Formats: sequence, structure tokens, C-alpha cells
Amino acid sequence: MQEQIMDSCLVQSPDQAMALLHPLRADIVSRLVEPTSAAELARTLQETPQRMNYHIKALEKTGLIRRVGTRQVRNLVEVLYQAIARTFVMAESLSLSAETIERLKDHGSLAQLISSAEQMKKDAVMLLERSETGSEVPSASLQLQIPLDDQEQRQAFIEDYVAMMKQLVHKYAARNSEAALYQVMLSVYPKPEQGGS
Repeated sequence: MQEQIMDSCLVQSPDQAMALLHPLRADIVSRLVEPTSAAELARTLQETPQRMNYHIKALEKTGLIRRVGTRQVRNLVEVLYQAIARTFVMAESLSLSAETIERLKDHGSLAQLISSAEQMKKDAVMLLERSETGSEVPSASLQLQIPLDDQEQRQAFIEDYVAMMKQLVHKYAARNSEAALYQVMLSVYPKPEQGGS
């Protein structure tokens, strides 16, 4: 049932590059060296079957993975998928337009936002369970909105934002390297209902 796959694949398509920049999709491709079903991947990665099927279909559409067979599981027939290669290398000759490069950057940033949000949710659930046993779990959250008119203003805001956070982290990190570590996750994105530009 396992098909021969390439040791390495040179990625020359922007769509494939964008798919591989998505953390979950990259993880899925890396796990498909052996034929695996979407249901099995969902269990392994602790994702819902619906979400896994969505990403599998997107990866199949880009040609990074393919169907290689089926198997009977109780009264269901599962489709098996496999990556087309063991490793993927981005081609230097990818003639990407400025627009595509921006899309890749945006895509990577949004994928990171999803990944960070999922990590925060998992951490919060674990800490909530700990707090139910009587352990103190100090935490804080902050949500703000700021109007940013154009690309120039957004860029200036990001630069100030990063500089201030580096200064703040340095101030407290220098005090005690033996202290308990606290996770800090910061994100900036347009409100979805407004779309952003």
C-alpha cells in the first residue's frame, strides 16, 4: 500500500510554499511519510476530524500529498494519504512577485497567530486544572484596540511595539535568571468584522 516517495522535492509553486508555511499543514505533511488516514492524524494531533479534513483537502489540492489507498475500519472505509516526498526545499528560482511575497508573509503571520492561540488555549486548560487542586496560578490578560490608518502607520506602530517589549523583557529578565518563567504572547491583527487593509 505504501508508494515510493521522493527523498526531496523542490518547491517551485507559491501555493505549495504557502501551505508549508502553515504550522499545522507542515506538521501534517511531515507525518505523512507513511500512509495515514485523516482520522488517525486528527487523533495524533488532537484536532477535530472536520478541521483535519479541511487541511488534508487543501494539501491534496496543492499536490504536496496524495491519496494512496483505502482501508476498512469497522464499517467505515478510510482514505489513506501520503506525502509526495520526505523533505521539501524552497526553490531559489521561485519567481515570486512582490504581492505573492506579501501574501506569504501575511499567511505565515496568520498561521503563527492560530498556532499561538491554540497553544495559549492548551496552556490555560492545564493551568485551570492545576488551580482546581488549590494551587495558585497567577495570570493576567489585556485586550486593547488601536486605530491605524495606513501601512506606514502600522509599520511605525509595530516597530515601537517590538522595541518597547524588548526593553520590558530585558528589564525583568536581567533581574533573576532562576525565577519561574512566564509565557508572554503578543499579537496584532485587524478586527475580522472590519476586514482590515
